[in-house]
Amino acid sequence: MLTLSSCPNDAAAVRRLERRLCLYAGLEDFVLLYPLYALLFAEHGLSTAEISSLFALWSLTGLVAEVPSGVWADLVSRRLMLVAGPCLTGAGFALWSLAPSYGAFAAGFVLWGVGGSLRSGAYEALAHDELERLGAASRYARVMGRAAAWSMAATAAATAVAAPVLAVGGLPAVAAASVVACLLCAAAGAALPEHRKAVRDTREEDGAGASGTLRAGLAEVRGSAPVRRALLLSVAVTSLWGALDEYVPLLAAATGAAESAVPLLVLVVWAGVTAGSLLVGRGERLTGRALGALVAGGALAMAAGALSGHPAGFALVGAGFLVFQLADVLVDARLQAAITGPSRATVTSLAGLGSGAATLGVYGAYATLSGHASHGTVFALLGLPYLLVAAALFARPAPEPVPEGAAD
Repeated sequence: MLTLSSCPNDAAAVRRLERRLCLYAGLEDFVLLYPLYALLFAEHGLSTAEISSLFALWSLTGLVAEVPSGVWADLVSRRLMLVAGPCLTGAGFALWSLAPSYGAFAAGFVLWGVGGSLRSGAYEALAHDELERLGAASRYARVMGRAAAWSMAATAAATAVAAPVLAVGGLPAVAAASVVACLLCAAAGAALPEHRKAVRDTREEDGAGASGTLRAGLAEVRGSAPVRRALLLSVAVTSLWGALDEYVPLLAAATGAAESAVPLLVLVVWAGVTAGSLLVGRGERLTGRALGALVAGGALAMAAGALSGHPAGFALVGAGFLVFQLADVLVDARLQAAITGPSRATVTSLAGLGSGAATLGVYGAYATLSGHASHGTVFALLGLPYLLVAAALFARPAPEPVPEGAAD
């Protein structure tokens, strides 16, 4: 198994680590293919059913690879996973460009799904352990919030850049730029620090080997009520808004807004998400009850905005998503703070597995409900579980974090 070395709090080192983590997050999502890959598939004759099957394959690959990748990150190296992940994703994009066909698209999605799973769990575990080594574990939520804001800004920038690149060089140029972004992301991953030291342990039950690492992670979830509760909260918070965000354009179109205005309404929602990331520092000061009340207010705001059927209601939808993103980062921080064993990436990947499975359930629920109700009504109905999350936070608030004196 692996252990952490330790060093005193170093404000400059903390800031340097934060910059590297933000750079990695930004490059990971600076992918010009994001808004255009469905067009690529359609241009090569794929039907809507075939495109949907690719999305399903992508999701299932991520679910299958999620926990094994977390175990491997704990067993070998989190940094190695962060380098290998974008390399696999970039290989998938290159395959799409070089041999466009259904088989190549499917193989590319498998590579992308595995690449994303390698990053999931390893990124959070490396960030938390390196901050802890620097005596700045209390900064974890703020750092993750800022990294998420970089990620969203990069997605917006890639979307804006994709149009002129497409006009000049077509889809091959867009794919090539996406591959380059992945390679740069891998380089950024290689620049991240990792100070864990390998420790040989001949007792398999103590964690030597993949099966032991997995058992250690599962044992921590079973044996620690704070870990279990934080994990379940993370799954609930992440999966709901993480699925609903895919339907925001449909909700915008249902308001009767002009087609040209739909991207602007979507931008309102993502501005709320970005603001939620940037407000994590202030959100850390909230008690569990205050966070629960805020989550309930966010759910009601989203429901009211969605049910309004008017473009102006998107201000309320954006406010709801602001709260959900804020809560998402804070419950992840509480999960990381609760984990005490060596299988941090494994436990985080278990949360990712739960979120992925629950997200698929939300997709299914949306598809079923949309046949009987408007998009606004479906948004409101699927926001109701957030009231249960709020009740859980209010009934059993998490203990207040102890400041560790890290400099801002």
